[in-house]
Amino acid sequence: MAALNRAFWNGKRVLLTGHTGFKGAWAAIWLQELGAAVTGLALPPEQDPSLFELAAVERLTCASLFVDLRDHAAVEHGLAGKSFDLVLHMAAQPIVRRAIADPVATFAANVMGAVHLLQALRSQISLLAILVITSDKVYANPDGRAFREGDALGGVEPYAASKAAVEIVTQAFGRSYFEAAGVALATARAGNVIGGGDFSSDRIVADIVRAARNNQQAVLRHPEATRPWQHVLDCIAGYLTYLEVLATRPSTPKAMNFGPRPGDPQITVGHLADLCVEAIAAQPWRHEPDPTSIEARSLAIDAGLAKQVLDFESRLSPASAIDLTMDWYRRQAKGEDALALCRAQIAAYESGA
Repeated sequence: MAALNRAFWNGKRVLLTGHTGFKGAWAAIWLQELGAAVTGLALPPEQDPSLFELAAVERLTCASLFVDLRDHAAVEHGLAGKSFDLVLHMAAQPIVRRAIADPVATFAANVMGAVHLLQALRSQISLLAILVITSDKVYANPDGRAFREGDALGGVEPYAASKAAVEIVTQAFGRSYFEAAGVALATARAGNVIGGGDFSSDRIVADIVRAARNNQQAVLRHPEATRPWQHVLDCIAGYLTYLEVLATRPSTPKAMNFGPRPGDPQITVGHLADLCVEAIAAQPWRHEPDPTSIEARSLAIDAGLAKQVLDFESRLSPASAIDLTMDWYRRQAKGEDALALCRAQIAAYESGA
């Protein structure tokens, strides 16, 4: 895989939505390391603690705008007078069970949030490319096989459906407005991401770390489920590589999967939890079945197109991703600085270590 081009990123004006979230904070740190001028737009972090606050991400941005994407006027006002070269749209309501409990708020944040952002970006005259982040869950899931970009979109629960709808919204805005303006507009569909600094609710690794720090057992609903686990560094590297290529080769395909390498073993939720528990000497997890759940038991994603078109594939095996993740939490718990930990892992990743 080719390294990110620092000459390309240096000085680029990047709008990053969702910079207060887990993946967004990592993206902000990495972009700042690359020399980009980052403007963040998001709601304030709801996690406590949050990587955004632990790593003082706000200090790394040119501007950190606390704006609700559901409010069209607020989005227009927040972006007024600002110019960007690239946009990485990561802001979303990302929790499946929260979406099931409150579908209206989820569709408002994910679908109308994307509509409001894209509408506001139509007035930008310097834009090269926009990348909208969706999910591996955008695919109809009839048989659990590894999905490819041309497969049918779907969604049996509100989160998946909202992200599939964002795919359609993005395609419509691209064809109706941005293609004619010479702006590449695309979507990226990633698997389940793990990494240090995730303290979100209802996330397996964060739940295990939180339980361990409180001397409790983590609870698993579906230990038999399989997911395309991917480290946050592989995921963000894929996004940035894709944006870089979109900006320089606008004819690049406008949807791309990012996930584990072909041949990497599929790891169940239970196996992932076992490895995490062992890594931090936590209490064993316990199983509390949820018979009402409509979440897919098996998800897999084919990231072959990214290798073919972008010369990009994940570097870290699932086991290495877990080791790197838990090392971050162990060291942070012992008092090491969160930003320094992120920067060190980014540097090691970039060097191929």
